[in-house]
Amino acid sequence: MSILNESSSKRVRGTSPPPESAPCASGAPLDGRSHVKGETNAGLECVTIPQLLRRAVARHGRRDALVFCQTGERKSYQEFDREIDALASGLLAMGLQKGDRVGIWSPNRYEWVLTQFATARIGAILVNVNPAYRTGELEYALNKVGCKALVLAPSFKSSDYVSMIRELAPELETCEPGQLSAARLPALESVIVTGAEPGPGAFTFDEVRDLGGPAQQLRLQAIDGSLGPDDAINIQFTSGTTGAPKGATLSHHNIVNNARFVTDRIMLTDADRLCIPVPLYHCFGMVMGVLGAVSKGAAMVFPGEAFEPRATLQALSGEHCTAVYGVPTMFVAMLQELEGESLDLGSLRTGIMAGAPCPMEVMEQITTRMNLHEVTICYGMTETSPVSFQSLVDDPMDKRCATVGRVHPHLEVKIVDPEGNVVPVGERGELCTRGYAVMKGYWNDEEQTRECIVDGWMHTGDLATLDDEGFCSIVGRVKDMIIRGGENVYPREIEEFLFRHPDVSVAQVFGIPDERYGEEVCAWIIPKPGASLTEDAIKEFCREQIAHYKIPRHVRIVDEIPMTISGKPQKFVMRDRMVEMLSSQAT
Repeated sequence: MSILNESSSKRVRGTSPPPESAPCASGAPLDGRSHVKGETNAGLECVTIPQLLRRAVARHGRRDALVFCQTGERKSYQEFDREIDALASGLLAMGLQKGDRVGIWSPNRYEWVLTQFATARIGAILVNVNPAYRTGELEYALNKVGCKALVLAPSFKSSDYVSMIRELAPELETCEPGQLSAARLPALESVIVTGAEPGPGAFTFDEVRDLGGPAQQLRLQAIDGSLGPDDAINIQFTSGTTGAPKGATLSHHNIVNNARFVTDRIMLTDADRLCIPVPLYHCFGMVMGVLGAVSKGAAMVFPGEAFEPRATLQALSGEHCTAVYGVPTMFVAMLQELEGESLDLGSLRTGIMAGAPCPMEVMEQITTRMNLHEVTICYGMTETSPVSFQSLVDDPMDKRCATVGRVHPHLEVKIVDPEGNVVPVGERGELCTRGYAVMKGYWNDEEQTRECIVDGWMHTGDLATLDDEGFCSIVGRVKDMIIRGGENVYPREIEEFLFRHPDVSVAQVFGIPDERYGEEVCAWIIPKPGASLTEDAIKEFCREQIAHYKIPRHVRIVDEIPMTISGKPQKFVMRDRMVEMLSSQAT
């Protein structure tokens, strides 16, 4: 289920009574209640990101750290460490210091990972900017957290990043690099462009790497003692499914430990080579991928700037990768690309699939055709650093497809009803997480933080169930639940039923206001290519198969579904459009 569940909304909270006995460390519920704790055999580490890297360099210095297949860049851990210090020294020479926010706006490139570690080296807070952002979103993000510097690629796909930043800050044309004073971006002082001539007012990335000298190198040693594991080190913006994006603020302690435990569950070691085709701007790439690999001394292999199935398969084969990350659609695309190909994927064994449920057929095919016998499933959210549930490599295939696994170490999870009471095993409720992985809060937004974190519990907004072995199933979103005439209707349940129709490619179900019933069920459906679907055909398919109150009263056959930048369906947009359409029809 989704590792990208990023938004939260205001809900009525209550207090749940303490359990009669503590949940057991194995992750199985006790007393028939949906309340579990992860095991604590492996302790939490109180280290910073620079300390994590230093340990990897000491143990694995000459081994591959990073391989960027598209550009041919290949760095050992020792080389990577030296280049991090050079960039960190340059950032200090620019005037950046601990606590300053530095934005990174780029697809998957070597400079992205260098910036990730160089900012951590000096205690600056890395701000991940989605590569798909346009000028309005960029302006909001930079101003929300007060970015003092921005590292950006020249362009990516149809986005001309340099033109967009110059549109927001025309003052770049007349200022010296590092001296920007822009009316629309008042906190931003420095713009750094990777791999191209930046134009007036901006640094090149290579210039910054050369700015530092012996004085800055000495300062790096002194800074080490001032960094603490609980310091904020990363801000990631939620996708904004319910409004303006919020800046989830994460510490060294949050993401270093989550990276360790994620890669523990796939049994990653320094002998592994991890392929990372998922985006770095998100926790999947940056935390589970990069920090996870560094925690084990594994090699990181990046096929390209963004996912492309052929390039990923070639990287898997050419670099003899043993592990790979992706969402189900990425694995489906690779399976399709494998048709007629003769690539050697014999080195593969494990990986992580997240972002959506994994169909059994896909799991069976990646096991037989890609040699991925030990793929695990993850669930979490940006606000929990991100993973809180994950399957084990030897869990049965049906458990890996039907659930998101069992609770992670050192985390506590409960499932509660609308009044905040823990529900019995097997019953639906809102999933709440407590422990080391819960974020520090939303940057500069105490009200939203208080709404989502109550007594240390992160209220995820996800509807979930736990079985008697502690396996968790995500069954929907709290805010998506439809109340029709007093009946609770769960869109996910109807969506899964509609997927059984042979001509349905995508189904999204949501509620719209209704004078008689309070809400009515509505479905937007994308047909499979070449299929012909009608509203009546969908309703007939539902009739006598699901309860009458669950049958969509309104069905719309569409070509596309409105999505967030990170790929989540925006049901509030569909709801508004449907209400508007029905209103215009009525008049």
